[in-house]
Amino acid sequence: MSGFVGILVSDPWLHNQFTQVELRSLKSHFTSMRRESGKLTVSDLASRMGRSKVVGDQNLTTEERASLIQSFHPNPNDEVDFEFYLRIYLNLQAHVNAIIGSGAKNSSAFLKAATTTLLHTISDSEKSSYVAHINNYLSGDEFLNKYLPIDPSSNDLFEVVKDGVLLCKLINVAVPGTIDERAINTKSMLNPWERNENHTLCLNSAKAIGCTVVNIGTQDIIEGRRHLVLGVISQIIKIQLLADLNLKKTPQLVELVDDSKDVEELMSLPPDKILLRWMNFQLRKTEYKKTVTNFSSDVKDAEAYTNLLNVLAPEHKNPSKLAAKNPFERAKNVLEHADRMGCRRYLTAKDIVEGSPNLNLAFVAHIFQHRNGLSTKTKQISFLPDDTQISREEKAFRFWINSFDSSVYINNVFEDLRDGWILLQTLEKVSPGLVNWKIASKPPIKLPFKKVENCNQVVKLGKQLKFSLVNIAGNDIVQGNKKLILAYLWQLMRYNILQLLKNLRSHSNGKEITDVDILEWANAKVRKNGSQTRMYSFRDKSLSDGIFFLELLSSVQPRAVNWSLVTNGATDEEKKMNATYVISIARKMGCSIFLLPEDITEVNQKMILTLTASIMHWTLKEPLHLIKPTGSPDSHNGSLLDDSTSDSSLE
Repeated sequence: MSGFVGILVSDPWLHNQFTQVELRSLKSHFTSMRRESGKLTVSDLASRMGRSKVVGDQNLTTEERASLIQSFHPNPNDEVDFEFYLRIYLNLQAHVNAIIGSGAKNSSAFLKAATTTLLHTISDSEKSSYVAHINNYLSGDEFLNKYLPIDPSSNDLFEVVKDGVLLCKLINVAVPGTIDERAINTKSMLNPWERNENHTLCLNSAKAIGCTVVNIGTQDIIEGRRHLVLGVISQIIKIQLLADLNLKKTPQLVELVDDSKDVEELMSLPPDKILLRWMNFQLRKTEYKKTVTNFSSDVKDAEAYTNLLNVLAPEHKNPSKLAAKNPFERAKNVLEHADRMGCRRYLTAKDIVEGSPNLNLAFVAHIFQHRNGLSTKTKQISFLPDDTQISREEKAFRFWINSFDSSVYINNVFEDLRDGWILLQTLEKVSPGLVNWKIASKPPIKLPFKKVENCNQVVKLGKQLKFSLVNIAGNDIVQGNKKLILAYLWQLMRYNILQLLKNLRSHSNGKEITDVDILEWANAKVRKNGSQTRMYSFRDKSLSDGIFFLELLSSVQPRAVNWSLVTNGATDEEKKMNATYVISIARKMGCSIFLLPEDITEVNQKMILTLTASIMHWTLKEPLHLIKPTGSPDSHNGSLLDDSTSDSSLE
């Protein structure tokens, strides 16, 4: 997250696709192209971009380049600005990467990833399965009834998602309560602003439940880009189907292990790995001797499925079909067996034999939900700590790390950070140039002391950034010390948001930002809006009703809060309703936050600070005309604390 320093791009999604080094290089090239004739049009691009070392050396002729650019933008006389050039650049780079396979050596991580996104063909089987899922789970929704059921054989899905409502509702099916539906714009005719708000709410909420959306922007949904829309839907449905694959939701899973050490290992596994372990646990009860390690090649012959369903639902097996030799016939028999069990099909026999990983995973997850074959008598797991706070913080930090454009997705911070590598990557994102990569070891790391060396550098860099790391050594991270890892991650997250605020130089003048500055800014904004509500500290118990944050959101975006929907916050239920509304409104405006309503109602000091700082960051970086109605007297004059209303300044 090196953004907002150096060259600025107004579209945050586009800005985040490049490092500052790349932006400077591309800006230099763009300037030189435009300098040739004083302006740059679409028709000029093909020949002039051919001189670019990044794009021009990828075996594209001028004619091929011109044809591609015309397909992106058919009007040759339109003048090209820098952001338009960046979009053309991304599309061209994606095309050449698709041709050469692994991507250009000089391309960024996103450009390499573009091979599998921008030019990806969609799977009709996946689309049909996801449409069937949506039709089933959202069939009773009052707003969506006019669109449902969607025809699985058509492309209507990509039209329906364009207003953002369906995706928001689908997120709530996957993780109930994530989005306060009062915050969704559900008028029959939405204007572009309202649609964009829905998409922003959707993408920020998707990140908050664990989806990876670093390469997807609101414009992609507005334009109904099929592969990207399906990618988001696929992740949301996967999260829903795997929701029970943990010991808290399904304590019977303890049957898969023998002792406390194995239980801790099971707890650290991602849900899809637990699903595989469950499948193999059931298969060991049969004559099937192989171990299933994936949801693709290992299940293509349908033999594992045949044995799995026979052990889970022997009453539904058909003896006359057990000896099928042809994998396709065997796959058809499996699906007939699943139907007799009452399991919904997420795939066809063709999907099984072709090894569709997403649909096979969905199929097995649904079988687990319907009939897991585990004992109803659960072992007592007395050695498992029940620390809800640790669990909440771990999830918040995990989703925050995954929100970076990283090459690795983590499933558990206590396990996946132990070799130090992802922590070093995150430190580099937060403070570019900080990490000494020459002394870092990249996974897989077989030698334990190499992990310690990585983690020692993590601790050293933390001290360099003035983190409080008393009695913390690299080995504590290697050993998975939960409290110390959480303490480090909190300080890293806090440093990140403070740096983002500092980097808004027109407001901070490059000065260090402190917690006090954030507190005073928030109070000044609310006071200027005519409210007497005040936050005395980030642990102020009066914040539990959520009213102060609704006042703050209303002060920075007057149309954001519908006060007729706000409760008095007198009861615990009313407080939670307000807190959920606060989080959804903040995400709808564009704040990327990872807290839960309980963090507000219980006044979790850490998460309250990140919420306030995120609102502050959004406010100060947002162009003024997008925040205030025309003619509003409120304006930024360069003071971080927002005009003369502040009690103090940073000067």
